[in-house]
Amino acid sequence: MNKTAVIFDLDGVIVDTAKYHYLAWRKLANKLGFDFTEAQNELLKGVSRVKSLEILLDIGKVSLSDKEKEQYMFEKNENYLSYISKMDQSELLPNMKSLLEHLKNKGVAIALGSASKNAKLILDTTKITSYFDAIVDGNKVAAAKPDPEVFLLAAKLLNKNPNECIVVEDAQAGIQAANDAKMMSIGIGDKEILKEATYVFESTSALTNDFLDKLIK
Repeated sequence: MNKTAVIFDLDGVIVDTAKYHYLAWRKLANKLGFDFTEAQNELLKGVSRVKSLEILLDIGKVSLSDKEKEQYMFEKNENYLSYISKMDQSELLPNMKSLLEHLKNKGVAIALGSASKNAKLILDTTKITSYFDAIVDGNKVAAAKPDPEVFLLAAKLLNKNPNECIVVEDAQAGIQAANDAKMMSIGIGDKEILKEATYVFESTSALTNDFLDKLIK
């Protein structure tokens, strides 16, 4: 079946907000009296906020009450929001603006499928919200990837069958979710890690308008 819709993940595909999560966690670690390195930050990739805090506290050998944990998670998020609210179009990953414009001009349906609860804010601050026909974020789904819920809901909102959709993802769990949703998957990143994807490109700059045109007849 011809592909008529593209569903994009947000972080690592459209923008890279991982650095802001890192800065917010590091600020919290420093406040608690220890340092937090970029290498240690790798342990938090794709992990929930609650679990991330537990890993951070383990690194610093700090124990907190449940009430203090709630407070620190809130504080971390406030710091993160202050960073992302200053984002602009220069933070879009290479070629993404051109891809979105190209798909829009061709009349291809476009959705966002992200676990982030701040997805709408990021789309607004980078001024690309208008390209999306549907936005499914962490406020709309209960199950995290690799559960396919986020992509299935996006397809439903676009009035598309799953086999009409292409998913662009940078995480192994996201590729698995797309495959389980019976959608074509395009991975952005390491070929070994994303080997279950239908196609893999090492960066967004390698994913071209011409390549998508071949998939969208």
